[in-house]
Amino acid sequence: MVRDPLSDLVSRIKNGYMASLGNITMPKSKLREAVLKILSSEKYVGKVTSDDQGLTVELLYKSKSPVITEIVRVSKPGSRVYMGFKSLRLVLGGMGIQILSTPKGIMTGSQARKLKVGGEVICKVW
Repeated sequence: MVRDPLSDLVSRIKNGYMASLGNITMPKSKLREAVLKILSSEKYVGKVTSDDQGLTVELLYKSKSPVITEIVRVSKPGSRVYMGFKSLRLVLGGMGIQILSTPKGIMTGSQARKLKVGGEVICKVW
C-alpha cells in the first residue's frame, strides 16, 4: 500500500526515464490521473491509458534524451506548501511548469494565475 500516491507517481516517472523505458504502469487513482492528464497535455509524457489494472503512461524522448529533465515533489505529507496566485512564478523562466491542487481542480501554475486562484503546489516539472 502506498501512503503518498503523488510521491509514488514522481518516483515511477523518474525511474522509468533512468531505465529508458517506453511505458510505465501504476495503480489507478483520480489524483494521479489528473496530474498525468496535465503532463500529457503539456507534452511532458505521451498517451495515458486507463484500464482495470491501472494507468499506463508512455514516456517521451527527444533525440534519445528524456523530455522531463527533472520532476520534483514540492508539497509533501509532512510539509504542505500553499501559494496564492500572486506568488506563483514561472519555473525556469517559462521552461517548466508547476502543478497545483486548487479549489477549482488540478491545474498548472499559468492556468491558476489566469483564473486568479491559489492552492497547494504539488510538483514542478522541467
